[in-house]
Amino acid sequence: MEEMTGAQLIIRTLHKFGITTIAGIPGGANLPLYDALHQFPEIRHILARHEQGAGFIAQGMARSSGKPAVCFATSGPGATNILTAIADAYLDSTPVICITGQVPLSMIGTDAFQEVDVYGLSIPITKCNYLVRSVEELLRILPEAFHAATSGRPGPVLIDIPKDVQLAHITVDRLPDLPEPTRPSAPSETDLHTAAQMINQAERPVFYVGGGIVHSCAGKAARRFAEKACLPTAMTLMGLGVLPPEHDLYMGMLGMHAARSTNIMLDECDLLIAAGVRFDDRATGKISAFCPDAKIVHIDIDPAEISKLKQAHLGLVGDIRATLEQLFPLIAERQINGWNKRVRNLRAEYPFFCDENFDFASPYGIIMRAAEIVGDRAIVTTDVGKHQMWTAQVYPVNRTRQLLTSGGLGTMGFGLPAAIGAALQNPDRPVICFSGDGSIMMNIQELATLAEHNLNVKVVVLNNQSLGLVRQQQKLFYEGHYVASEYNHTVDLAAIARGFGLKSFDGSTSMLLDELLSVALQSEGPALITIPIDIEEDVYPMVPPGAANSVMIGGKYECA
Repeated sequence: MEEMTGAQLIIRTLHKFGITTIAGIPGGANLPLYDALHQFPEIRHILARHEQGAGFIAQGMARSSGKPAVCFATSGPGATNILTAIADAYLDSTPVICITGQVPLSMIGTDAFQEVDVYGLSIPITKCNYLVRSVEELLRILPEAFHAATSGRPGPVLIDIPKDVQLAHITVDRLPDLPEPTRPSAPSETDLHTAAQMINQAERPVFYVGGGIVHSCAGKAARRFAEKACLPTAMTLMGLGVLPPEHDLYMGMLGMHAARSTNIMLDECDLLIAAGVRFDDRATGKISAFCPDAKIVHIDIDPAEISKLKQAHLGLVGDIRATLEQLFPLIAERQINGWNKRVRNLRAEYPFFCDENFDFASPYGIIMRAAEIVGDRAIVTTDVGKHQMWTAQVYPVNRTRQLLTSGGLGTMGFGLPAAIGAALQNPDRPVICFSGDGSIMMNIQELATLAEHNLNVKVVVLNNQSLGLVRQQQKLFYEGHYVASEYNHTVDLAAIARGFGLKSFDGSTSMLLDELLSVALQSEGPALITIPIDIEEDVYPMVPPGAANSVMIGGKYECA
């Protein structure tokens, strides 16, 4: 038997559950937690410069490892600041446990200093959440929170803990154990045989994979499945990495900024095997026109996703890796046929760009050259904007958990702190973050965190003096009315980076771009590289918002 405070119980339990690093910011309502951290040096604390940054640092750790990560925030503005990162984790199914401080129980509901109903605010953006009302409840809530975050479809959990609960004493004989994940339901034998029959009889099948493949660690199983059935494979933004770009079955990302060939292929298919996808509007375009002639087999661990947006002819509810492994012996080994040749011809006919139009000083060239320099072991993060789509289109993502990006919420400011989290979790790997001049300003304060910990992160800012995707839509769909999308004031990002203590490289100097990238990306420690690009460089092909994927606008790099 041992007596301890609620705060000490929390810290010791987190360590028992395998948490070795926590990102956060202290404040009055969570200072007992930080005092307990002082007494438990086995856990490393990363002092972020903004609570949103702390949440995204935790996401970087969780997304790159598949393991749950923890972040701290105080009450009031600390909690509200971190909610954006929690909402982002919810939409991308990322296992993050956020622990917030709260005013004492007796002051809840009195409009006390820094009191906010974070429990109520977080209900729609968490898998589950808790307002702890006694120190004894922690013995139940902590293991429940980890179980919820990691079982089934992963996601964030928020635990709001009043200060007096943190300070209260409790006598425990042993710390709580980490529960075993719940065994997910499995499809019936009848449904598995029906799915296999549909796949074996299809003449024009397509494999459509998403983030669920990543979360279930099903990358290898999905590749074996695709290869045996000779399935052309399209990926969502979150599914990139299931197949490498050089693979014969690779069709890259589908949807709004896909290669034209990929969307044509989906229009022509007669069977869509959808695994771990949400049928998100950025992937499907006008949902009623998506895969108009195809039957759909939808595999997902979350039964709520089956037929939510697109009616499935057959739904298989279960862990994706287990389901694919069960299907594998039932599907026929298919050889290259007329459909595969048709898909290959489409891919050759409609590449992202033609060699004669390609400029290695273009965004595509910069991204591909950076990928060549940092090598295949690198982890890649992006912010949100044109640079995100250019990266998704051409960066050679060869494995799952290599590309970390904000898909569902599309949060500008994600890339830098997520890169910090990835570097903390993977100290032996280089990390490269692609950002834009709009996105980098959203959480630029985390450059100080990056410098403080001297992490091997390179931040490449493609600077077009604008909110690029907003401006592109204004150009195409709002008669060129560029309202609030162009920056009239030039910011010296290289000087700012130096002020934070980073090496910085300015692509507007006389140094050749290739030389600058080589020197900067191979330098030791953290660095920021800012490269000016033409404001008229847009992301193409593009499906207009709300249109069918067959309605694509081309660009200057496309073949005529």
